[in-house]
Amino acid sequence: MEEIKRELADVIRAYHQKGWSPATSTNYSFRTVENPDVISVSRSGIDKSLFSAADFMEVDMSGKALPAYEGIRPSAETLIHCKLYQLFPEMMCIVHSHSMYSVLQSMKNRAAVELSGYEVLKGFEGIKTHETTVQVPVFDNTQDMPAFADVLEREKERLTVPAFIMRQHGTYAWGRNLFEAKRHLETAEYLFEVDWKISN
Repeated sequence: MEEIKRELADVIRAYHQKGWSPATSTNYSFRTVENPDVISVSRSGIDKSLFSAADFMEVDMSGKALPAYEGIRPSAETLIHCKLYQLFPEMMCIVHSHSMYSVLQSMKNRAAVELSGYEVLKGFEGIKTHETTVQVPVFDNTQDMPAFADVLEREKERLTVPAFIMRQHGTYAWGRNLFEAKRHLETAEYLFEVDWKISN
């Protein structure tokens, strides 16, 4: 548990350096096979350049802080994490970015970002060839997290790759461990940037 916290905290600080988590934005979580009903999620309001292993807190699958963490505020988007773990029970880690290119792509594309022919598509789990096309869904941003969680449940069939964009907000990606979640986010963000630069 502590090792995962340290590793994810390292990733969070690195993403801040890339410009993917300006100020106190973005949120991250993980859970363990031994205790899958407990989610360790980033606390709200932490400067991501200074994020440490001590800046995680634990919530249940409904997003409620466990007794040891009562009075500490989790990320405002914790319910998104809860819903993704419910929809994809094998997933153990969720990472998030506020990158410039995911925001730009979401302003240009109404329903999804279509990516085709790129070698790095193979960074998404299950894709074995660049000769394919994927649709990364774009969902409208909202401050109503229960409503957004309902959208994810209704639109689950559109989540054909382990990532989506919240419009004018950023990207969520997930995986069976930190390595896989990190790979999926970095695959998506690389492709969003390349595709934007080619198209504009």
